[in-house]
Amino acid sequence: MKLVFAGTPEVAVPALDALIASGRHEVAAVVTRPDAPAGRGRRLVASPVAERAEEAGIEVLKPVKPRDPEFLERLREIAPDCCPVVAYGALLPRVALDIPAHGWVNLHFSLLPAWRGAAPVQHAIMSGDEITGASTFLIEEGLDSGPVYGTVTEEIRPTDTSGDLLTRLAFAGSGLLAATMDGIEDGTLKAVPQPNEGITLAPKINVEDAEVKWADPALRVDRVVRGCTPAPGAWTVFRGERLKLIQAVPVPERTDLGPGALAVGKNNVYVGTGSYAVELLWVQAQGKKPMRAADWARGARIGAGEGLGTVGA
Repeated sequence: MKLVFAGTPEVAVPALDALIASGRHEVAAVVTRPDAPAGRGRRLVASPVAERAEEAGIEVLKPVKPRDPEFLERLREIAPDCCPVVAYGALLPRVALDIPAHGWVNLHFSLLPAWRGAAPVQHAIMSGDEITGASTFLIEEGLDSGPVYGTVTEEIRPTDTSGDLLTRLAFAGSGLLAATMDGIEDGTLKAVPQPNEGITLAPKINVEDAEVKWADPALRVDRVVRGCTPAPGAWTVFRGERLKLIQAVPVPERTDLGPGALAVGKNNVYVGTGSYAVELLWVQAQGKKPMRAADWARGARIGAGEGLGTVGA
């Protein structure tokens, strides 16, 4: 088939690579978000998908909105059979959805209908799921509600951050998306409507959602830290400033600390929760680089009675 691939961040690159490498389909063009400011100089930078497409000599389309007339006209000229999508980052209007004969097929990082929305991996970890996966489905105008072509499953490991899990799903899902394209082309794959039961939503995790509540049980604190790493980054308050929490582990045998209370040893930093303590391993103070929690505590010279978090949290 002739394909137009839509995607933007690094997590979409493995799928693009898989389609290019398959040799069975022609990736005629790539659709991605416009160049965005990045780095200290805030200079405009092309998306990872745009950079990979340019390396491969593939035409790159960067509409401000996918309903822009110039973009829609070019898409009609290319006349793709199907448009595979991975984390494109913009809503597709009906006029665009109707152009390819086989529609737009999305690779979504959950086992639909679970975790429809922008942050399925983060929500799966934060909710304590043991299994997740990826799904390919035909895009409709509803939120991730279209019929499903195929799935792959992935175990959520006890120490997984959302970054770890998303990386594994990106590579597992790339093979699923390529196989879905093959099945659509030869007519052996039919999309199956999603069940009406088991629907959960995964809205974007914002900075406020990533604040650790020390009155929560240690397992919840652990899930929030892992689910919000690397983005948006779990955090708490110390001496009136935000402290980013990069890595922490539950310590069930330590039950002597109240919520947010700190206990600092030579090589360890413990914080109390609503159940048992967690040990902070890596943190990042405002304006500083990431560092081992023990080094941060030494530099901060934490006094008796000092703790983490806001009042009541």
